[in-house]
Amino acid sequence: MSTEDFTETFTIDREPPLVYAAITDPHAWWSSEIEGPTVHEGDEFAYHYEDLHRCRIRVEEAVPARRVAWRVLENYFSAGADPQEWVDTTIEFDLTPTPTGTEVRFTHRGLVPRYECYEDCSTSWRFYVTDSLRGLIETGTGKPNATGVPRAPVELRR
Repeated sequence: MSTEDFTETFTIDREPPLVYAAITDPHAWWSSEIEGPTVHEGDEFAYHYEDLHRCRIRVEEAVPARRVAWRVLENYFSAGADPQEWVDTTIEFDLTPTPTGTEVRFTHRGLVPRYECYEDCSTSWRFYVTDSLRGLIETGTGKPNATGVPRAPVELRR
């Protein structure tokens, strides 16, 4: 792993299966506008945020309660950044059981400081991972980008 890859880690007092279920529902913590399946290896989905960012992602690894890895297949930024910056990067979630719950290590492998989008993208990932995803795990309600139609809270079982 490059030490430059964007990484965030947090520990939460929930068991790995619950954390895994939340991660594999990015509609509930990243964007309600995600289209396509997001759970099984080989699934492909599309993400977009307004007219600013679009990408197509494939689930590369889905190991229940342990690991999720997504590969970015296509990407587009409307404002300045090179759209190729995300192409062939991986978005990874590694779950490690702890005595009181789960350590979540998020790495966007290939998102590095020399990229034009790094500052904006890393700020966004910090929000989505440590605020929205964590909130979804703790309370059942994340803070995804919305389409204007409220999404019902997701019920996660402990």
